[in-house]
Amino acid sequence: MVEVIVQALQSLYLFIPAFAANSAAVISGGHGKMDFGKNFPDGRRILGDGKTWSGFLGGSLMAGLLGVILYLLLLAFPVFLNYPDIYHAALGSLALSFGSLTGDTLGSFVKRRIGIQRGGKGYLLDQLPFVLVALLFLAIIYNSFFMEAFFNLVSIVVLVVVTPPLHKAVNVLGYKLNKKEVPW
Repeated sequence: MVEVIVQALQSLYLFIPAFAANSAAVISGGHGKMDFGKNFPDGRRILGDGKTWSGFLGGSLMAGLLGVILYLLLLAFPVFLNYPDIYHAALGSLALSFGSLTGDTLGSFVKRRIGIQRGGKGYLLDQLPFVLVALLFLAIIYNSFFMEAFFNLVSIVVLVVVTPPLHKAVNVLGYKLNKKEVPW
């Protein structure tokens, strides 16, 4: 039982860059629409005004830096599995953060196709694509660490179960801080 709890906490800790990328994108965003204001052939915006290059790049880089800081903290308190060195910490953290924001962007693309406007509730489309694509990016870019840290039932279940309420809580906080227009 202790091993399962440690594995669950470890997966959440190592996944923090993916969780943080979206909030960091809100902080750094607002410049350079990713879809250049264009519509898809269905007549709807490709992504919408909420997806910007400054948010995508800034959010990914800030969350990647956070991952490196977390790596350094684990050196002082070696409780969980950690990256072997700072290079791999940066590689893994950037894979998770860029993957997270790519998944979020894909979720927005799907939401636009099914008629959900910017800021509209997408339920699992607001949460699961960023988790799945972050893990996919890590699996492609740094497969050995993905296999060691996340390719197990405990990690996958924890991330899928914890992400929706955590995402909701962060969005409510962002709304209360006037950083988001809607609390979801």
